[in-house]
Amino acid sequence: MIHEILPVGPLQCNCSVIGDENSREAIVIDPGDDLDDIFAIIQKHNLTVKQIVITHAHIDHVGGAMKLRAATGAPILLNENDYALLKMLDMQATWVGMKSPGKVEIDQSLRQADTVKAGALVANVLHTPGHTEGSVCLYFPDEKKLIAGDTLFAGSIGRTDLPGGSFEKIIDSIQEKLLGLPDETVVIPGHGSSTTIGHEREHNPFLK
Repeated sequence: MIHEILPVGPLQCNCSVIGDENSREAIVIDPGDDLDDIFAIIQKHNLTVKQIVITHAHIDHVGGAMKLRAATGAPILLNENDYALLKMLDMQATWVGMKSPGKVEIDQSLRQADTVKAGALVANVLHTPGHTEGSVCLYFPDEKKLIAGDTLFAGSIGRTDLPGGSFEKIIDSIQEKLLGLPDETVVIPGHGSSTTIGHEREHNPFLK
């Protein structure tokens, strides 16, 4: 697996570029900003982007998606429960002091138990509402790797005080969907450093 993690934009969202070393097919997850840097990684590994996955519809995760789609032709995938948040991107831009990316069009909804693929790489979609209604995580079982969006962080969880947020739902999502994964599963959160499921089960104060 090719996996490069690039913190993008003023909020340093972790964008993941994941590629199959044989087919050179790729998935780009959360291209929030800094498209030139994302394109540089794609070109460095000679990748063909097949899918653009958005873990949730906050501006720092979705801001560059349309530019990436225009350049690659790859479809944009997002859970349909976050479509309402997409209509608030102008408002979100004002909240965080970013330029609005304009209208973002979704090509396909991501639902629980769906899969996304790049060559031989397969990820299971886990619908994990709580940070937003449509938040999803991607679990690569063969690689024991979880792209967690803003659901689970090293030592913390996603904030639940924004539209669509629910503390009860995010705790349920983590307990029911994430903590059942193997302890050695590497977690790539939407911001900050990576961790493991075992470490968070043991040490995350929100999960006690």
